[in-house]
Amino acid sequence: MSQLQIQQQDARALAAGYSKSFRRVEIGSIIAFWTLSAIITWKALHLWSSYKWLIMAAFFVGFILADFVSGFVHWMADTWGSADMPVLGKTLVRPFREHHVDQKAMTRHDYIETNGANCLVSVPVAAMCTLIPLGIEGWVGPALFLMVSMGSMIFWVMMTNQFHKWSHLEPSELPAIVRWAQRSHLILPVDHHQRHHTAPFDTYYCITNGWLNYPLARLGFFRFAERVVMATLGLIPRKDDIGLVAALKIAPVVAGADSKSPVSQA
Repeated sequence: MSQLQIQQQDARALAAGYSKSFRRVEIGSIIAFWTLSAIITWKALHLWSSYKWLIMAAFFVGFILADFVSGFVHWMADTWGSADMPVLGKTLVRPFREHHVDQKAMTRHDYIETNGANCLVSVPVAAMCTLIPLGIEGWVGPALFLMVSMGSMIFWVMMTNQFHKWSHLEPSELPAIVRWAQRSHLILPVDHHQRHHTAPFDTYYCITNGWLNYPLARLGFFRFAERVVMATLGLIPRKDDIGLVAALKIAPVVAGADSKSPVSQA
C-alpha cells in the first residue's frame, strides 16, 4: 500500500466546515438525548427486581450492537459521498475526512463537538424506546428487552466518539480508569484502532469497543458490501477520501467482471 498515490483534502478547509448553526443543533441534541435516556433508565429500574437478568442481558446485547452500528456508519462515512454533499456532507462525512488527514483534530474538540452528532442520530431511537409499552400482559419481558437493548445500543453509540477520541490521546492525558478499560479491551484500544489508520483506511471500522473488527474482516463483510454498491450504483469506494487513482487501485471487483479492473468507473 506504500505505492498508493493517496490524495487527501486540506485539513484546515475541512475543519472550517464546522458551523455555529450545527453546533446549536448539537447542543439541543445532547439535552434531548440525556433527557430521553433518563426516562428509559427510570422505566427499566421500575422493573429491575423482577427482570434484573433480562435487563443485564439486554444491556450487553446493546453494547455489541453499538459496535456494529459504529462500524457500519464509519464505513459508510469513510467510503461513500463527499464533504460537499448537502446536509450529510458537512454533518457526517466532513468529520471523517478531516480525521484521516489529521488524527489529532478530534482530541482538540470539546464535549459538544465530540459527542453532539452522535446524540443527534441517537435521539429518534431514544424517543421510540420511551414509547414502547411495558404494561401489556404476557409481553412485559420482550418489550423490556427491546427497550433496554435499543436504549443500551444508542447509549454506547453516543459514547463511541468519546472512546474514539480517547484512543487518539496520549496515555498521560487519560484517567487511570480509561487506560485500564482500553487495556482490557472494554473500550476501543489504541493499538487496535491504529490498524484502521493505516492507508488506505479500509478495515477495522468498529470503534465502540472494536470486538467485531476481526470477525467482520475475516468474513470480508465490508468488502462484500462495497462490491454490492459498485455493482448496483457504479460508485467507487473511498474516491473522495484518498483520491480517484488510489481508490481505483484498491476497489473490489464484482464476480464475473474482469479481475484486473473494477466493475465501474462511472
